[in-house]
Amino acid sequence: MTRTLLIGGEWRAAAETMPVANPFTGAVLAQVACAGQAEAQAAVASATRGAAAMRALTSGERSAVLHRAADALAQDATRFAQAITAESGKPIAHATREVARAVNTLRLSAEEAVRLAGETLAFDSMPGGAGRSGFFLYEPVGVIAAITPFNDPLNLICHKLGPAFAAGNAVILKPAEQAPLVAVMLAEVLLAAGLPGEALNLLTGRGAAFGDLLVAHPDVAMVSFTGGAPTGERIAVAAGAKRLAMELGANSPVIVAADADLAKAAAACASGAFSAAGQNCIGVQRIYVHAACYDDFRAAFVAATAALIVGDPASPDTEIGPMIGAAEAARLEQRIAEAQGHGARVLTGGTRNGALFQPTVIENAPDSATLVCEEAFGPVVSLFRFDDLDAAIARANAPHHAIHAAIFTESLRDALHAARRLEAAGVMINDSTDYRLDAMPFGGAKGGNMGREGVRFAIREMSQTKTVCFNAA
Repeated sequence: MTRTLLIGGEWRAAAETMPVANPFTGAVLAQVACAGQAEAQAAVASATRGAAAMRALTSGERSAVLHRAADALAQDATRFAQAITAESGKPIAHATREVARAVNTLRLSAEEAVRLAGETLAFDSMPGGAGRSGFFLYEPVGVIAAITPFNDPLNLICHKLGPAFAAGNAVILKPAEQAPLVAVMLAEVLLAAGLPGEALNLLTGRGAAFGDLLVAHPDVAMVSFTGGAPTGERIAVAAGAKRLAMELGANSPVIVAADADLAKAAAACASGAFSAAGQNCIGVQRIYVHAACYDDFRAAFVAATAALIVGDPASPDTEIGPMIGAAEAARLEQRIAEAQGHGARVLTGGTRNGALFQPTVIENAPDSATLVCEEAFGPVVSLFRFDDLDAAIARANAPHHAIHAAIFTESLRDALHAARRLEAAGVMINDSTDYRLDAMPFGGAKGGNMGREGVRFAIREMSQTKTVCFNAA
């Protein structure tokens, strides 16, 4: 598979290729083409033509394409799940759920395509408006550059492509270097479903070779990016004055109150922390537990963590697969060692074998430790005691980036108090921070708060209003 560049409706090769490896076995799955600046320029030219073709489609035609793509993806779910597992290391049971979510994301996009309607405006509500009437409607912004990460290599792409096509845009997709193969497969499905040939252009390879040119190109109207904050900041500088939608990671806190259902909280936090080997922007990272129940929660949470099955992601019994690579696992190992050097204690886990990292729970880490104040993006959770709810909320709010926060409590008053005070874009009550409905608004709070995903909300981000006014005076 070296013809992985989709430009001008045709699959192309490139002078340079790069391997895509299975993070568990290390085996090379395929060689993919590495796009350069010439390919990026060609993709923008193609997408510009594709944007005109998409604009010419009716909302019903765009909806039909997305429905057919969803049908085809559902029928081919097993192959897609196996591909996700092979290139990202996600356990096959989790990959199967990701495919089902991606089908839902495409269906939601198809449904919202025919709901993208404007409103009438009361021009005569102000002096000088007598005799005037009209409305506003939504139009596509044009060409969108979409840049996606490896941790949900199918559904996160669908969260960009589905809304973009529903709104009538063309897209240049740059999938993650570590996991681009599912993107190629999805592109084939969309083309077979009747998407105009130049509406989707796909650039595999190393973003450093062409990324700045792509996002800065004057014919690219919007950049939608999911990934790390340093890359997001570089994109923002290179892109300049254009529409940006970015989700730049988080450091998700959970508060466990004295009256919480500890068994429920421990089970939910273990699942929410270690799914996808902790490589999840809304995965549980810090848990603040009331002193009155700290020991009991710690015992239950450590037991739930230690019981997780770690190993071959292709096995249906595996709950935790490898991180995306040995280098990422080594990075996490160093951060844990740093925290231990400042007094942290490992309660379970803390060891790795190549890219496999045992789910880890630590306590007594200082708030200044990198594991506490930055996104870990790996299978490690830090436990903390608290006596006062407001003090716990203040510590939960400390990091600069946030998406979701959570609280476990039987008190409606405390739940509402925390929901108001926690500085996050979503607050989960008696649930893990990892919970996400694909239809809900989703994005960052504080740092990295640039736009919203969630199909209906992303469609609005990817559209612009046009006002039409008739003067009959």
